[in-house]
Amino acid sequence: MAVPEERFPVLGRHTDQAFLADISNRPLTMRGVTDADLPELLRVDREVFPEDPYPYFVLRQHLDVHGDRVLVLDDGNCLHGYVLFVTTSDGYVCWVLSLAVSADRRGRGLGKRLMLEVLRQLRRERVHEVRLTVEPTNAAAIMLYRSLGFAAEGGVHRDYLGTGEDRLIMVLGLT
Repeated sequence: MAVPEERFPVLGRHTDQAFLADISNRPLTMRGVTDADLPELLRVDREVFPEDPYPYFVLRQHLDVHGDRVLVLDDGNCLHGYVLFVTTSDGYVCWVLSLAVSADRRGRGLGKRLMLEVLRQLRRERVHEVRLTVEPTNAAAIMLYRSLGFAAEGGVHRDYLGTGEDRLIMVLGLT
C-alpha cells in the first residue's frame, strides 16, 4: 500500500512554498512560524478551540522552545491554520500537540497538507512513532488521521486531559 505522501504528492520540495489558493485567489503558503505570527496564531487557536484555547503564555513558550516545530498556513494577510508537534528527547516518538484550520478553510485538505509535511519531516529524522490525542466526538479529525494511517490505541481514555476531557490516543508507526 502506498504511504500517504505517495498518494498526495507535495507541490514542490520546500515547506515555504505557496500551494493552494483560497476563496479570494490568494495563495496560501506553508512555512515555519515566526515571533511576529504570535497574535495570529492566538486568534486561530481561539477560533478553532473556543472552549479551551492555549493561553497566550503557553503559545509564547511553545514558540520559544519548539518554534522549529510549528508550521503555519499564511495568505500574506493572516494565518489560516497551524500544526504544533514535538519529539521526545531520544528522537523516538513525536506528539502532535495541535492541528488547527480556520472554519472557513476546512474541507479543502489543508489539515492533511500540514500533517503530510509533518510526517515527511519526521520520516527524514527517522522518528519511529507519531502520537496524538483527539476528542472522541470529532469525527472529521478522526477520519483525517485514519486516512493518514493512524489507528486508535485502545478505546476512549476517560478524563485523559482532566475531568470530562476524554480522548482517543491515535498512533502511527513510521518504521
